[in-house]
Amino acid sequence: MALEFIDKIAKFIPSIKPPATPLSLREKMYWTAAILGVYFLLYNTYAIGVNQQAVTQPLLQLISIIFAARIGSVITVGIGPIVLSSIILQLLSGAGILKIDMNDTAQKSRFQALQKMAAISIAIVESIIFVYTGYVPAASPALVGLVILQLAAGAVIIVFLDETMTKWGITSGINMFIASGVSYAIVAGTFSILIPEAVQAIAAGGASAIPNALLAFGPLFFAIIVFLVSIYAYEMKVELPLSFEQLRGVGGRLPIPFLYVSVLPVILASSLELSMTVWLRFLDGVKGSLAGLAKFIALYQPVATTGGGTSLQLTGGLAYLISPSFPLPYSANYGGIGGYGTYFTYLLTHTTQLYLPWGGYVFVPEYIHVILYALVLVILCVIFGKFWVEMTGQSPKNISEQLGDMGWQIPGFRRDPRIVEGVLNKYIPTITVLGSIFVGLLAALATLTGAVGSGMGILLTVGIIYMLYQQLENDRLYETYPILEKIAK
Repeated sequence: MALEFIDKIAKFIPSIKPPATPLSLREKMYWTAAILGVYFLLYNTYAIGVNQQAVTQPLLQLISIIFAARIGSVITVGIGPIVLSSIILQLLSGAGILKIDMNDTAQKSRFQALQKMAAISIAIVESIIFVYTGYVPAASPALVGLVILQLAAGAVIIVFLDETMTKWGITSGINMFIASGVSYAIVAGTFSILIPEAVQAIAAGGASAIPNALLAFGPLFFAIIVFLVSIYAYEMKVELPLSFEQLRGVGGRLPIPFLYVSVLPVILASSLELSMTVWLRFLDGVKGSLAGLAKFIALYQPVATTGGGTSLQLTGGLAYLISPSFPLPYSANYGGIGGYGTYFTYLLTHTTQLYLPWGGYVFVPEYIHVILYALVLVILCVIFGKFWVEMTGQSPKNISEQLGDMGWQIPGFRRDPRIVEGVLNKYIPTITVLGSIFVGLLAALATLTGAVGSGMGILLTVGIIYMLYQQLENDRLYETYPILEKIAK
Protein backbone atom coordinates (compact mmCIF):
# COMPACT_ATOMS: atom_id res chain seq x y z
CA MET A 1 0.00 0.00 0.00
CA ALA A 2 1.44 3.36 -1.04
CA LEU A 3 1.18 6.29 1.35
CA GLU A 4 0.89 9.16 -1.16
CA PHE A 5 -2.73 9.73 -0.13
CA ILE A 6 -1.44 10.88 3.29
CA ASP A 7 -0.04 14.07 1.72
CA LYS A 8 -3.54 15.49 1.20
CA ILE A 9 -4.66 14.67 4.74
CA ALA A 10 -1.45 15.52 6.60
CA LYS A 11 -1.72 19.25 5.90
CA PHE A 12 -4.91 19.37 8.02
CA ILE A 13 -3.21 17.73 11.02
CA PRO A 14 -1.36 20.13 13.35
CA SER A 15 2.35 19.48 13.54
CA ILE A 16 5.09 20.66 15.88
CA LYS A 17 7.86 22.34 13.92
CA PRO A 18 11.42 21.42 14.85
CA PRO A 19 13.76 24.21 15.99
CA ALA A 20 15.27 26.27 13.17
CA THR A 21 18.76 25.80 14.62
CA PRO A 22 20.10 22.99 16.82
CA LEU A 23 19.34 23.55 20.49
CA SER A 24 22.00 23.52 23.16
CA LEU A 25 21.77 20.96 25.93
CA ARG A 26 20.68 23.67 28.37
CA GLU A 27 17.82 24.72 26.08
CA LYS A 28 16.72 21.10 25.67
CA MET A 29 16.65 20.74 29.45
CA TYR A 30 14.46 23.84 29.79
CA TRP A 31 12.02 22.51 27.22
CA THR A 32 11.99 19.09 28.89
CA ALA A 33 11.20 20.65 32.28
CA ALA A 34 8.38 22.73 30.78
CA ILE A 35 6.82 19.73 29.00
CA LEU A 36 7.03 17.62 32.16
CA GLY A 37 5.38 20.46 34.07
CA VAL A 38 2.40 20.32 31.71
CA TYR A 39 2.38 16.51 31.89
CA PHE A 40 2.22 16.42 35.71
CA LEU A 41 -0.44 19.13 35.72
CA LEU A 42 -2.63 16.90 33.55
CA TYR A 43 -1.56 13.81 35.54
CA ASN A 44 -2.90 15.29 38.79
CA THR A 45 -6.11 16.72 37.29
CA TYR A 46 -9.09 14.39 37.52
CA ALA A 47 -11.62 14.66 34.73
CA ILE A 48 -14.78 16.48 35.78
CA GLY A 49 -17.60 14.01 36.42
CA VAL A 50 -15.45 10.92 37.18
CA ASN A 51 -16.29 8.66 40.12
CA GLN A 52 -12.82 8.62 41.69
CA GLN A 53 -13.66 5.88 44.21
CA ALA A 54 -14.07 3.24 41.48
CA VAL A 55 -10.70 3.54 39.75
CA THR A 56 -8.35 2.01 42.32
CA GLN A 57 -8.11 -1.57 41.04
CA PRO A 58 -4.56 -3.09 41.00
CA LEU A 59 -4.74 -3.78 37.26
CA LEU A 60 -5.69 -0.17 36.62
CA GLN A 61 -2.68 0.96 38.63
CA LEU A 62 -0.45 -1.24 36.46
CA ILE A 63 -2.04 0.17 33.30
CA SER A 64 -1.36 3.66 34.66
CA ILE A 65 2.35 2.92 35.18
CA ILE A 66 2.97 1.24 31.82
CA PHE A 67 0.97 3.80 29.84
CA ALA A 68 2.37 6.78 31.80
CA ALA A 69 -1.21 7.65 32.70
CA ARG A 70 -3.42 8.05 35.73
CA ILE A 71 -6.77 6.33 35.48
CA GLY A 72 -9.55 8.84 36.07
CA SER A 73 -7.36 11.85 35.28
CA VAL A 74 -7.46 13.89 32.09
CA ILE A 75 -4.65 11.70 30.71
CA THR A 76 -6.32 8.37 31.51
CA VAL A 77 -5.40 7.01 28.08
CA GLY A 78 -1.75 8.10 28.39
CA ILE A 79 0.76 6.94 25.78
CA GLY A 80 -1.29 3.85 24.94
CA PRO A 81 -2.51 5.20 21.55
CA ILE A 82 1.03 6.19 20.52
CA VAL A 83 2.45 2.76 21.34
CA LEU A 84 -0.52 0.86 19.90
CA SER A 85 -0.45 2.81 16.63
CA SER A 86 3.27 2.08 16.37
CA ILE A 87 2.66 -1.65 16.90
CA ILE A 88 -0.12 -1.78 14.29
CA LEU A 89 1.84 0.11 11.63
CA GLN A 90 4.96 -1.96 12.24
CA LEU A 91 2.97 -5.16 11.86
CA LEU A 92 1.46 -3.87 8.61
CA SER A 93 4.91 -2.86 7.39
CA GLY A 94 6.43 -6.18 8.41
CA ALA A 95 3.66 -8.04 6.58
CA GLY A 96 4.43 -6.05 3.43
CA ILE A 97 1.03 -4.31 3.39
CA LEU A 98 2.70 -0.92 3.86
CA LYS A 99 5.65 -0.23 1.59
CA ILE A 100 7.95 2.12 3.49
CA ASP A 101 11.55 3.09 2.94
CA MET A 102 12.59 4.83 6.17
CA ASN A 103 15.73 6.12 4.45
CA ASP A 104 13.54 8.17 2.09
CA THR A 105 12.67 11.52 3.75
CA ALA A 106 9.29 11.85 2.00
CA GLN A 107 8.19 8.32 2.88
CA LYS A 108 9.39 8.68 6.46
CA SER A 109 7.39 11.91 6.78
CA ARG A 110 4.27 10.18 5.45
CA PHE A 111 4.74 7.30 7.86
CA GLN A 112 5.03 9.69 10.81
CA ALA A 113 1.89 11.55 9.68
CA LEU A 114 0.00 8.25 9.39
CA GLN A 115 1.21 7.21 12.83
CA LYS A 116 -0.03 10.49 14.32
CA MET A 117 -3.42 10.08 12.62
CA ALA A 118 -3.69 6.52 13.93
CA ALA A 119 -2.68 7.59 17.45
CA ILE A 120 -5.32 10.36 17.54
CA SER A 121 -8.00 7.99 16.23
CA ILE A 122 -7.09 5.29 18.76
CA ALA A 123 -7.01 7.91 21.54
CA ILE A 124 -10.62 8.89 20.80
CA VAL A 125 -11.77 5.26 20.54
CA GLU A 126 -10.01 4.25 23.78
CA SER A 127 -11.53 7.24 25.60
CA ILE A 128 -14.97 5.96 24.65
CA ILE A 129 -14.04 2.41 25.67
CA PHE A 130 -12.66 3.48 29.07
CA VAL A 131 -15.93 5.26 29.93
CA TYR A 132 -18.54 2.97 28.36
CA THR A 133 -16.98 -0.21 29.78
CA GLY A 134 -16.78 1.23 33.28
CA TYR A 135 -13.01 1.47 33.72
CA VAL A 136 -13.55 5.19 34.25
CA PRO A 137 -17.12 5.38 35.59
CA ALA A 138 -18.92 8.69 35.28
CA ALA A 139 -20.65 10.00 38.41
CA SER A 140 -23.94 10.10 36.51
CA PRO A 141 -25.21 9.15 33.02
CA ALA A 142 -25.54 12.83 32.14
CA LEU A 143 -21.78 13.30 32.53
CA VAL A 144 -20.67 10.42 30.27
CA GLY A 145 -20.22 12.62 27.20
CA LEU A 146 -18.30 15.26 29.16
CA VAL A 147 -15.91 12.65 30.61
CA ILE A 148 -15.26 11.13 27.17
CA LEU A 149 -14.56 14.57 25.72
CA GLN A 150 -12.01 15.34 28.47
CA LEU A 151 -10.22 11.99 28.12
CA ALA A 152 -10.04 12.35 24.34
CA ALA A 153 -8.69 15.90 24.62
CA GLY A 154 -6.10 14.81 27.18
CA ALA A 155 -5.01 11.89 24.97
CA VAL A 156 -4.56 14.14 21.95
CA ILE A 157 -2.55 16.60 24.07
CA ILE A 158 -0.23 13.73 25.07
CA VAL A 159 0.32 12.89 21.39
CA PHE A 160 1.50 16.44 20.71
CA LEU A 161 3.50 16.65 23.96
CA ASP A 162 5.35 13.52 22.82
CA GLU A 163 6.08 15.12 19.44
CA THR A 164 7.24 18.33 21.14
CA MET A 165 9.52 16.42 23.50
CA THR A 166 11.02 14.45 20.60
CA LYS A 167 11.84 17.61 18.63
CA TRP A 168 12.67 20.06 21.41
CA GLY A 169 13.53 17.95 24.47
CA ILE A 170 16.33 15.58 25.42
CA THR A 171 14.52 12.34 24.52
CA SER A 172 11.16 11.09 23.29
CA GLY A 173 8.02 11.93 25.21
CA ILE A 174 7.15 8.25 25.67
CA ASN A 175 10.44 7.58 27.44
CA MET A 176 10.29 10.64 29.66
CA PHE A 177 6.63 10.20 30.61
CA ILE A 178 7.14 6.55 31.57
CA ALA A 179 10.25 7.32 33.64
CA SER A 180 8.54 10.25 35.37
CA GLY A 181 5.38 8.26 36.09
CA VAL A 182 7.28 5.28 37.51
CA SER A 183 9.52 7.52 39.65
CA TYR A 184 6.41 9.25 40.98
CA ALA A 185 4.80 5.86 41.73
CA ILE A 186 7.87 4.60 43.62
CA VAL A 187 8.17 7.73 45.78
CA ALA A 188 4.40 7.96 46.37
CA GLY A 189 4.12 4.23 47.13
CA THR A 190 7.02 4.29 49.57
CA PHE A 191 5.74 7.28 51.56
CA SER A 192 2.00 6.63 51.35
CA ILE A 193 1.96 2.82 51.73
CA LEU A 194 5.22 1.16 52.79
CA ILE A 195 6.35 3.57 55.54
CA PRO A 196 2.86 3.79 57.16
CA GLU A 197 2.60 -0.02 56.98
CA ALA A 198 6.00 -0.41 58.69
CA VAL A 199 5.04 2.11 61.39
CA GLN A 200 1.78 0.24 61.92
CA ALA A 201 3.67 -3.05 62.35
CA ILE A 202 6.02 -1.53 64.96
CA ALA A 203 3.12 0.11 66.81
CA ALA A 204 1.41 -3.29 67.09
CA GLY A 205 4.35 -4.47 69.20
CA GLY A 206 5.19 -8.07 69.97
CA ALA A 207 8.06 -10.32 68.91
CA SER A 208 7.09 -10.10 65.23
CA ALA A 209 6.97 -6.29 65.12
CA ILE A 210 10.44 -5.80 63.62
CA PRO A 211 10.19 -8.68 61.09
CA ASN A 212 6.77 -7.42 59.95
CA ALA A 213 8.12 -3.89 59.62
CA LEU A 214 10.98 -5.17 57.44
CA LEU A 215 8.57 -7.25 55.34
CA ALA A 216 6.56 -4.10 54.74
CA PHE A 217 9.50 -2.81 52.70
CA GLY A 218 9.55 -6.00 50.58
CA PRO A 219 8.12 -4.25 47.48
CA LEU A 220 10.83 -1.58 47.73
CA PHE A 221 13.50 -4.25 48.25
CA PHE A 222 12.42 -6.10 45.11
CA ALA A 223 12.32 -2.79 43.22
CA ILE A 224 15.97 -2.14 44.20
CA ILE A 225 16.96 -5.68 43.13
CA VAL A 226 15.37 -5.20 39.71
CA PHE A 227 17.06 -1.81 39.43
CA LEU A 228 20.53 -3.21 40.18
CA VAL A 229 20.14 -6.29 37.95
CA SER A 230 18.94 -4.10 35.10
CA ILE A 231 21.96 -1.78 35.42
CA TYR A 232 24.30 -4.78 35.43
CA ALA A 233 22.60 -6.21 32.31
CA TYR A 234 22.99 -2.89 30.49
CA GLU A 235 26.73 -2.97 31.11
CA MET A 236 27.10 -6.43 29.53
CA LYS A 237 28.23 -6.29 25.92
CA VAL A 238 30.24 -7.97 23.19
CA GLU A 239 32.80 -5.71 21.51
CA LEU A 240 34.03 -6.40 17.99
CA PRO A 241 37.34 -4.78 16.93
CA LEU A 242 37.20 -2.30 14.04
CA SER A 243 39.87 -0.70 11.90
CA PHE A 244 39.67 2.37 9.68
CA GLU A 245 40.68 1.55 6.12
CA GLN A 246 41.96 5.00 5.11
CA LEU A 247 44.05 5.63 8.25
CA ARG A 248 46.35 2.85 9.37
CA GLY A 249 46.63 2.45 13.10
CA VAL A 250 43.23 4.04 13.74
CA GLY A 251 40.82 1.55 15.27
CA GLY A 252 37.82 1.24 17.45
CA ARG A 253 35.25 -1.19 18.77
CA LEU A 254 31.68 -2.00 17.83
CA PRO A 255 29.74 -2.66 21.06
CA ILE A 256 26.83 -5.10 20.83
CA PRO A 257 25.08 -4.79 24.21
CA PHE A 258 23.32 -7.73 25.81
CA LEU A 259 20.12 -5.65 25.84
CA TYR A 260 20.54 -4.83 22.16
CA VAL A 261 16.99 -3.54 21.73
CA SER A 262 16.88 -2.11 25.26
CA VAL A 263 13.43 -2.28 26.91
CA LEU A 264 11.39 -1.71 23.76
CA PRO A 265 10.20 -5.35 23.59
CA VAL A 266 8.74 -5.03 27.11
CA ILE A 267 7.04 -1.73 26.24
CA LEU A 268 5.39 -3.22 23.17
CA ALA A 269 4.55 -6.60 24.75
CA SER A 270 3.10 -5.19 27.98
CA SER A 271 1.20 -2.49 26.09
CA LEU A 272 -0.38 -5.14 23.89
CA GLU A 273 -1.36 -7.31 26.87
CA LEU A 274 -2.81 -4.44 28.86
CA SER A 275 -4.61 -2.98 25.83
CA MET A 276 -6.33 -6.34 25.39
CA THR A 277 -7.79 -6.17 28.90
CA VAL A 278 -9.37 -2.83 27.99
CA TRP A 279 -10.54 -3.63 24.45
CA LEU A 280 -11.90 -7.09 25.28
CA ARG A 281 -14.21 -5.65 27.91
CA PHE A 282 -16.77 -5.20 25.15
CA LEU A 283 -17.13 -9.00 25.13
CA ASP A 284 -18.99 -8.79 28.44
CA GLY A 285 -22.05 -7.54 26.59
CA VAL A 286 -22.11 -10.34 24.01
CA LYS A 287 -25.32 -12.39 24.14
CA GLY A 288 -26.76 -15.33 22.28
CA SER A 289 -24.77 -18.08 20.59
CA LEU A 290 -21.46 -16.18 20.87
CA ALA A 291 -21.76 -15.59 24.63
CA GLY A 292 -19.91 -18.82 25.44
CA LEU A 293 -17.02 -17.96 23.12
CA ALA A 294 -16.84 -14.45 24.63
CA LYS A 295 -16.57 -15.88 28.17
CA PHE A 296 -13.90 -18.33 26.98
CA ILE A 297 -11.81 -15.42 25.67
CA ALA A 298 -12.38 -13.01 28.57
CA LEU A 299 -14.62 -13.39 31.62
CA TYR A 300 -15.60 -10.18 33.42
CA GLN A 301 -17.39 -10.14 36.76
CA PRO A 302 -18.44 -7.41 39.23
CA VAL A 303 -15.94 -6.99 42.08
CA ALA A 304 -16.33 -4.82 45.18
CA THR A 305 -14.34 -1.56 45.17
CA THR A 306 -12.92 0.47 48.05
CA GLY A 307 -15.72 3.00 47.58
CA GLY A 308 -18.37 0.48 48.54
CA GLY A 309 -19.67 -0.13 45.03
CA THR A 310 -18.78 -2.71 42.40
CA SER A 311 -16.66 -2.59 39.27
CA LEU A 312 -16.48 -4.99 36.35
CA GLN A 313 -13.07 -6.69 36.34
CA LEU A 314 -11.30 -9.35 34.29
CA THR A 315 -11.42 -12.51 36.46
CA GLY A 316 -11.10 -15.41 34.02
CA GLY A 317 -10.76 -16.64 30.45
CA LEU A 318 -7.73 -16.83 28.20
CA ALA A 319 -7.15 -13.06 28.41
CA TYR A 320 -6.88 -13.32 32.20
CA LEU A 321 -4.43 -16.23 32.04
CA ILE A 322 -1.94 -14.17 30.01
CA SER A 323 -2.51 -10.85 31.78
CA PRO A 324 -0.55 -9.37 34.72
CA SER A 325 -3.74 -9.45 36.85
CA PHE A 326 -2.25 -10.25 40.24
CA PRO A 327 -3.17 -8.76 43.63
CA LEU A 328 -0.76 -6.43 45.38
CA PRO A 329 1.17 -7.96 48.33
CA TYR A 330 0.47 -5.00 50.61
CA SER A 331 -1.60 -5.18 53.75
CA ALA A 332 -5.37 -5.06 53.29
CA ASN A 333 -5.39 -1.54 54.77
CA TYR A 334 -3.66 -0.23 51.64
CA GLY A 335 -5.64 -2.06 48.99
CA GLY A 336 -3.45 -5.17 49.00
CA ILE A 337 -4.11 -8.80 49.77
CA GLY A 338 -2.60 -8.86 53.25
CA GLY A 339 1.17 -9.28 53.04
CA TYR A 340 3.58 -11.66 51.35
CA GLY A 341 2.46 -14.74 53.31
CA THR A 342 -1.12 -14.30 52.16
CA TYR A 343 0.04 -13.32 48.68
CA PHE A 344 2.15 -16.42 48.02
CA THR A 345 -0.56 -18.64 49.54
CA TYR A 346 -2.99 -17.03 47.08
CA LEU A 347 -0.72 -17.86 44.13
CA LEU A 348 -0.44 -21.49 45.24
CA THR A 349 -4.06 -22.17 46.19
CA HIS A 350 -6.32 -19.78 44.27
CA THR A 351 -8.14 -20.99 41.15
CA THR A 352 -9.31 -19.14 38.07
CA GLN A 353 -12.52 -19.78 36.15
CA LEU A 354 -12.09 -20.78 32.53
CA TYR A 355 -15.32 -21.22 30.58
CA LEU A 356 -15.24 -23.90 27.91
CA PRO A 357 -18.01 -23.44 25.30
CA TRP A 358 -18.27 -27.22 24.99
CA GLY A 359 -18.08 -28.17 28.68
CA GLY A 360 -18.91 -25.29 31.03
CA TYR A 361 -16.64 -23.87 33.70
CA VAL A 362 -13.34 -25.47 34.76
CA PHE A 363 -11.03 -24.23 37.48
CA VAL A 364 -7.41 -23.43 36.59
CA PRO A 365 -4.82 -23.13 39.42
CA GLU A 366 -3.39 -19.64 39.82
CA TYR A 367 0.15 -20.94 39.39
CA ILE A 368 -0.84 -21.88 35.81
CA HIS A 369 -1.77 -18.22 35.36
CA VAL A 370 1.71 -17.27 36.64
CA ILE A 371 3.44 -19.64 34.21
CA LEU A 372 1.32 -18.65 31.17
CA TYR A 373 1.70 -14.94 31.89
CA ALA A 374 5.50 -15.20 32.10
CA LEU A 375 5.70 -17.49 29.05
CA VAL A 376 3.52 -15.30 26.81
CA LEU A 377 5.31 -12.13 27.93
CA VAL A 378 8.70 -13.68 27.05
CA ILE A 379 7.45 -14.91 23.66
CA LEU A 380 6.02 -11.49 22.82
CA CYS A 381 9.27 -9.82 23.90
CA VAL A 382 11.26 -12.08 21.54
CA ILE A 383 8.88 -11.43 18.63
CA PHE A 384 8.88 -7.65 19.12
CA GLY A 385 12.64 -7.64 19.78
CA LYS A 386 13.44 -9.34 16.46
CA PHE A 387 10.86 -7.23 14.66
CA TRP A 388 12.23 -3.99 16.13
CA VAL A 389 15.78 -4.84 15.02
CA GLU A 390 14.61 -5.15 11.43
CA MET A 391 12.40 -2.07 11.53
CA THR A 392 14.92 0.33 13.07
CA GLY A 393 17.91 -0.49 10.89
CA GLN A 394 19.80 -2.44 13.57
CA SER A 395 19.94 -5.73 11.65
CA PRO A 396 23.32 -7.24 10.67
CA LYS A 397 22.74 -6.18 7.07
CA ASN A 398 22.05 -2.55 7.96
CA ILE A 399 24.93 -2.32 10.43
CA SER A 400 27.38 -3.84 7.93
CA GLU A 401 26.31 -1.32 5.25
CA GLN A 402 26.69 1.58 7.70
CA LEU A 403 30.17 0.42 8.70
CA GLY A 404 31.13 0.09 5.04
CA ASP A 405 29.86 3.58 4.21
CA MET A 406 31.94 5.07 7.04
CA GLY A 407 35.07 3.19 6.01
CA TRP A 408 35.22 0.78 8.94
CA GLN A 409 36.06 -2.90 8.62
CA ILE A 410 36.66 -5.87 10.89
CA PRO A 411 40.40 -6.73 11.06
CA GLY A 412 41.22 -10.02 9.36
CA PHE A 413 38.24 -9.83 7.00
CA ARG A 414 37.85 -8.31 3.55
CA ARG A 415 36.01 -5.00 3.38
CA ASP A 416 32.85 -6.51 1.96
CA PRO A 417 29.45 -5.79 3.55
CA ARG A 418 28.45 -9.42 3.00
CA ILE A 419 31.48 -10.68 4.93
CA VAL A 420 30.87 -8.22 7.78
CA GLU A 421 27.17 -9.15 7.76
CA GLY A 422 28.15 -12.81 8.17
CA VAL A 423 30.27 -11.96 11.21
CA LEU A 424 27.51 -9.84 12.77
CA ASN A 425 24.99 -12.63 12.14
CA LYS A 426 26.90 -14.73 14.64
CA TYR A 427 26.15 -12.22 17.39
CA ILE A 428 23.18 -9.89 16.81
CA PRO A 429 20.32 -12.41 16.28
CA THR A 430 21.39 -14.50 19.28
CA ILE A 431 21.91 -11.49 21.55
CA THR A 432 18.56 -10.04 20.47
CA VAL A 433 16.72 -13.22 21.48
CA LEU A 434 18.63 -13.68 24.75
CA GLY A 435 18.22 -10.02 25.71
CA SER A 436 14.50 -10.11 24.94
CA ILE A 437 14.06 -13.28 27.02
CA PHE A 438 15.98 -11.66 29.89
CA VAL A 439 13.91 -8.47 30.02
CA GLY A 440 10.70 -10.50 29.71
CA LEU A 441 11.63 -12.79 32.61
CA LEU A 442 12.91 -9.93 34.77
CA ALA A 443 9.74 -7.89 34.19
CA ALA A 444 7.55 -10.90 34.96
CA LEU A 445 9.50 -11.73 38.13
CA ALA A 446 9.33 -8.17 39.40
CA THR A 447 5.60 -7.95 38.66
CA LEU A 448 4.96 -11.23 40.49
CA THR A 449 6.91 -10.07 43.56
CA GLY A 450 4.89 -6.86 43.73
CA ALA A 451 7.86 -4.49 43.37
CA VAL A 452 6.70 -0.94 44.05
CA GLY A 453 6.42 0.94 40.78
CA SER A 454 5.75 -2.43 39.06
CA GLY A 455 8.48 -4.65 37.66
CA MET A 456 7.93 -3.56 34.09
CA GLY A 457 7.87 0.06 35.14
CA ILE A 458 11.23 -0.19 36.93
CA LEU A 459 12.80 -2.07 34.05
CA LEU A 460 11.56 0.52 31.60
CA THR A 461 12.79 3.38 33.78
CA VAL A 462 16.29 1.92 34.12
CA GLY A 463 16.51 1.44 30.36
CA ILE A 464 15.23 4.93 29.68
CA ILE A 465 17.67 6.51 32.17
CA TYR A 466 20.53 4.52 30.65
CA MET A 467 19.64 5.61 27.10
CA LEU A 468 19.19 9.18 28.31
CA TYR A 469 22.62 9.09 29.95
CA GLN A 470 24.21 7.92 26.70
CA GLN A 471 22.35 10.57 24.70
CA LEU A 472 23.38 13.36 27.09
CA GLU A 473 26.95 12.12 26.94
CA ASN A 474 26.88 12.25 23.14
CA ASP A 475 25.23 15.68 23.07
CA ARG A 476 27.86 17.08 25.41
CA LEU A 477 30.59 15.56 23.27
CA TYR A 478 29.08 16.89 20.04
CA GLU A 479 28.74 20.40 21.51
CA THR A 480 32.41 20.34 22.46
CA TYR A 481 33.59 18.79 19.18
CA PRO A 482 31.03 19.57 16.40
CA ILE A 483 33.18 17.77 13.84
CA LEU A 484 32.37 14.44 15.56
CA GLU A 485 28.66 14.82 14.72
CA LYS A 486 29.50 15.18 11.04
CA ILE A 487 31.69 12.09 11.16
CA ALA A 488 28.97 10.11 12.96
CA LYS A 489 26.45 11.00 10.29
